[in-house]
Amino acid sequence: MKNTIFKGLATLGMAALAVGFAGSASAQSLLERAEKGEPIRIGFANEVPFAYPGEDGSPKGFVNAYTIGVLKTMGFENIEPVQTEWGGLIPGLNANRFDIVTGGMNILASRCENIAFSEPMAKVGDGFIVAPGNPKNISDYASLVEGNAVMVTGAGYSNIEAAKEAGVPEANIMQVPGPTEILAAVRAGRADAGAGTYFTMKQLADSSNGAVEASDPNAMPEDSFNWAGIGFRKADQAFLDKFNEAQAKYLGSEEMLAAVAEYGYGEGSLPGDKTTEWVCANR
Repeated sequence: MKNTIFKGLATLGMAALAVGFAGSASAQSLLERAEKGEPIRIGFANEVPFAYPGEDGSPKGFVNAYTIGVLKTMGFENIEPVQTEWGGLIPGLNANRFDIVTGGMNILASRCENIAFSEPMAKVGDGFIVAPGNPKNISDYASLVEGNAVMVTGAGYSNIEAAKEAGVPEANIMQVPGPTEILAAVRAGRADAGAGTYFTMKQLADSSNGAVEASDPNAMPEDSFNWAGIGFRKADQAFLDKFNEAQAKYLGSEEMLAAVAEYGYGEGSLPGDKTTEWVCANR
């Protein structure tokens, strides 16, 4: 079996190259091209730790690592990374600029109308960072209310509405530009908890040298969870069927968990028994 080939593309000029591929790529199905040994182009944005480019353009992040593992299980190792903006992932996929979306995309009803998703590969919930030992016993949004705790999160994050719905007063919700400022606020004691996606909060905790710790994502209410999948063009259902077959063997294996561990994905992030059909209908 040949070695994996990563053909890193510079951010500038990438779109032009991708458009050049599009005409020839659309003439055959993804399965036909892959079986001929042609590159499988994976599309992603810069979303740490889900999927992002390394310094050399190689695909990093747990969704990229996972997808590459599934493709290897299928016997496909010629992988070409294509970075784009988050908003360009679905349009780029449908315009044949790349073949698979690996950006860490939640399966949502509105997205299911436009692309096909693999079976879920991760359960994605909210999480908190708190002071070591979690002195205010913060585990979910309700516990913020019980402890009269101050929560910090990013401006425009969905955590704001989730906290308000749980009864957290607006005066106890601090909004900052992003993850760096969330960590700074908790470290300085200006907030009792920082909120975001669990994966982002876990990464902040791991990088803090023990200054904060991440809460248990499974303590969050069920309706706050989403499920992420790998995106495909609806015309490539034949490839997706084979991908799902390989995923069923790879998901949760020791090999898979080892490949994604550095990005904060552990057994608690496995998707459980939810199917894509269920998620498309309920999210």
